[in-house]
Amino acid sequence: MHIPDGLLPPAVSISGYAITGGVTWFSLKQIHKQTNYQEEIPKASLLTAAFFVASLIHIPIPPFSIHLVLNGVMGLVLGYYAFLGILIGLFFQGMFFQHGGLSTLGINAIIMGVPALLAHYIWSFRTTSFFNTPFGKSTLAFLGGGLSVFLSALIFVFITINNIAPDLDIDAEKTAIFTSLIGYAVQALIEGILTVMLISFLEKVKPELIGLENSEGRS
Repeated sequence: MHIPDGLLPPAVSISGYAITGGVTWFSLKQIHKQTNYQEEIPKASLLTAAFFVASLIHIPIPPFSIHLVLNGVMGLVLGYYAFLGILIGLFFQGMFFQHGGLSTLGINAIIMGVPALLAHYIWSFRTTSFFNTPFGKSTLAFLGGGLSVFLSALIFVFITINNIAPDLDIDAEKTAIFTSLIGYAVQALIEGILTVMLISFLEKVKPELIGLENSEGRS
């Protein structure tokens, strides 16, 4: 889901940077409203490193090869820090491994960062009476982890399908892009399950990392 340099017209890339700048400003504004927000920086740094490394580990699932995205996990655990962490991770992926690009950094941040914020909002329902049960929280974790990946795939498909170079076989390119959604759907299911496992583990050993200390009656 990383769009490389040279694939998008300049106007789209510039628009991506403009939107990313706005979302970054919004995230920073929300972070500064938090008490002792500096204490979250080590956690954000650790998950940003995990996000950076995860894209380099490919898992073969014939006929596809996928890698973990972890944007849903970042949204659940980091909240508004997630977008900033993803932006930084994408920058270093582009710089060191040409995974994505610098001209498309803004677009790639939107593709992966905005769904991460959606995962954060989904997880915010954990304290409601309907979801404040083991099954309810597992459902939210699955939705946060899985939907964020699939939404990223949908944004990626929408952008690429509308910016196919005219010198290419447009029909063949569209078929390949839409076919990739099958692999992304499988990836979304895998990440949804992994997110449930991770959240269940953290709830037992470190619930405050995922905002469950109050709902569990712990300090």
